[in-house]
Amino acid sequence: MSFQSIQRVEKAQVYLDIAIRKALKSRSGKHQRIDIKKAKQINFQVIGIINDVLSSKLDEIVKDFPALDNFTEFYAELLKVTLDRDELKKALGSISWAKKKVNQLTREHKSKTGLAVSFERLDKARKAFIGRISSVMKQIDPYLTIVENARLMFEDYPVIKQDLFTVCIAGFPNVGKTTLLSKLTKSKPDIQAYAFTTKQLNLGYAEMHDQKVQFIDTPGTLARPEKMNNIEKQAYLAIKYPADIIVYIFDLTEPYPLEDQKKLLELFKQFRKPILLYLSKTDLLEKDEINKFSKEHEAIISTEDLKKEIIKKIE
Repeated sequence: MSFQSIQRVEKAQVYLDIAIRKALKSRSGKHQRIDIKKAKQINFQVIGIINDVLSSKLDEIVKDFPALDNFTEFYAELLKVTLDRDELKKALGSISWAKKKVNQLTREHKSKTGLAVSFERLDKARKAFIGRISSVMKQIDPYLTIVENARLMFEDYPVIKQDLFTVCIAGFPNVGKTTLLSKLTKSKPDIQAYAFTTKQLNLGYAEMHDQKVQFIDTPGTLARPEKMNNIEKQAYLAIKYPADIIVYIFDLTEPYPLEDQKKLLELFKQFRKPILLYLSKTDLLEKDEINKFSKEHEAIISTEDLKKEIIKKIE
């Protein structure tokens, strides 16, 4: 599911200005001395263009957004923790209402235009129409803001392929998750030398056992489930839903205490999914220390061995 193609949502006045400017442009060059029949045709044209522009813009906004009721479990939960779903649904409903209301007002004022018997009545009908649709658009201005804020949030949603075998790389911040992702896949993420550099889910892909495997580098997750921020919640949801197996990274250089890393591992076991333990930064460790930890915890110390174990899970 992709959210990056949703178009920017403007303020109500922007759409009004576009519609009215286009309608008035259609009148340019008209001779001032025209009969009532021709004046009615111009009024019909102005009202019709304003309706067409606004209806089209409002319809695009609603159709651009994915149907909230059709979200997969992962995206439904992600929506729940990042946005007010009911508020967004109400906002989209209000925009749909506005489109119908503009269409209704168009029919009413075209009828009044048809019944007008003077230029004064025609001007009055046109001005009343513009006034009423302006009022409708201003009513939904707060909802347009809600939808635009949702669009900006959606831009940060990861594009996860639900039909692929998925490996989630998890652990504390700065333990080497993103580095491991780059070694296992063709992904070239931006790797920095300080904690919390992964601000969203990084994805990479690799061919394993004659099939495409999806790898998700989750944001550094701390052992504090009751205080997770939105970034940490993304990691939690990625592991809970799309992950088929978890690669949990231990870092014996201890940017975080080893006991805390073990506690976090226990939290991941609640998902009841296969877990492979991987020991990172082995080039900074003594060989005896590596061997001892590897034997005690059945931890993998090379990416090649890790790939072999992942392929076993696929089989």
